[in-house]
Amino acid sequence: MSTELLAPLDLAFWHLESDAHPMHLGALAVFAPAPGVGPGRILDLLGTRAAAVPRLRMCVRDVLLPVGGKAWTVDKDFDVHRHVERVVVADGDFMAEATRLAGELMERPLGRGLPPWRMYLIGGPDGGPFAVLVKLHHALADGMRAVAIGAGIFDEIAAVTSARTAARGRPAVPPRSWLPDPREMAGMALGRIGEVGRALGVGASVVRAGRLDLWGPSAFTAPSSGTRRLATADLDAGDLQRIRRAEGGTANDILLGVVAGALRRWMAERGEPLPAADPRALVPVSRRRTGGAATGNRLSAYLLGLPVTAADPRERLRAVRSAMDRNKAAGPLKGAGAVAVLADQLPPLAHRFGAPLAANAARMLFDVLVTSVPLPRSALSLGGCPLTALYPMAPLARGQSLAVALSTYGGRVHVGLVADGKALPDLERLAAAVEEEFTELYTVITGTDRAPVS
Repeated sequence: MSTELLAPLDLAFWHLESDAHPMHLGALAVFAPAPGVGPGRILDLLGTRAAAVPRLRMCVRDVLLPVGGKAWTVDKDFDVHRHVERVVVADGDFMAEATRLAGELMERPLGRGLPPWRMYLIGGPDGGPFAVLVKLHHALADGMRAVAIGAGIFDEIAAVTSARTAARGRPAVPPRSWLPDPREMAGMALGRIGEVGRALGVGASVVRAGRLDLWGPSAFTAPSSGTRRLATADLDAGDLQRIRRAEGGTANDILLGVVAGALRRWMAERGEPLPAADPRALVPVSRRRTGGAATGNRLSAYLLGLPVTAADPRERLRAVRSAMDRNKAAGPLKGAGAVAVLADQLPPLAHRFGAPLAANAARMLFDVLVTSVPLPRSALSLGGCPLTALYPMAPLARGQSLAVALSTYGGRVHVGLVADGKALPDLERLAAAVEEEFTELYTVITGTDRAPVS
């Protein structure tokens, strides 16, 4: 893979990072054991397959031009063993130990002199179920690209990739030119004018949406400690579709309604008063098009008030549906949530010096990140060991204490909650509230109580 400049949004994520605010995505993939497959075999597979993904050999280097810019270049000294590590957990409740350890590992920033990713094989000393924690810097990939990159470790994806490589050999990738073809210049200029106009509109929306009266005193306004805690929840995907058929809307609308209800339930248990205004969620939206560029972040987002002040689950769901319908009618390139569109219009030097300001401003726009990550629908395995669950993990922006990510696999919706460890030490209770809220919503919508909690 040739040298290429970091796209503007990738550069923004690179500069937004600090020791207390690592900007990497994560996923905790859980596997059932298979006869005769030990940790050594799994570790070898992880190393071999990760090394075969060209993107994972790339590191970030400084460039002379443009000023403040950076570029992806192949790490000439790449050694996959620097990136893949086995971690043994104590005997006991495997998932409890694995999630605790994963939270601690998510605290650690990725080394900047190496390709920005790590994989950890987490398991007991004597086999049994195991998990793989994958960390990818947000500059390396957005959610959809992270799935595509991480999927290379699975048997089914690796087999297809190997077959294609063998069939066509290893074709050379032509160097990417930083100058467009002259015939494309006119079209690009017109497109650029439209993009700048769009960015000005988004900027005006951001100014109007900025809040001086932030959500009242709560765990979400606690100072960042740099610690990380992970908790997980599991919902039945079949029951989710039954709610959708009965009430309408999208699966994502329902999950956002569940998050709102879980926050309300959790705050009540903590003895916290309900806020005067609903907290805001930032809901990322992919701008990646089929057949488009494979590299770089292509994101926008919607802002959504999570209706925690509404007492009825059906009312919360309908409020979310109505708000998301308005967002979708406006489109992902408009409104204050489309802050990523602004990043695409800024020069590299602005990202370098403006990152601290942008990081601190995030708190003015939203309180919680809630994102859905698409996964392949087919069954997946690693070394013959079946994948049983995959919990995505989103990074925390400065001033944020909670991020919620969801993915659907194997008939289940897997929810990964990442929080500041000191601000939300009771994160497991919030995860339980997600499951309880889903059960209550199912009962209210369908009139039955068949929704399982686990």
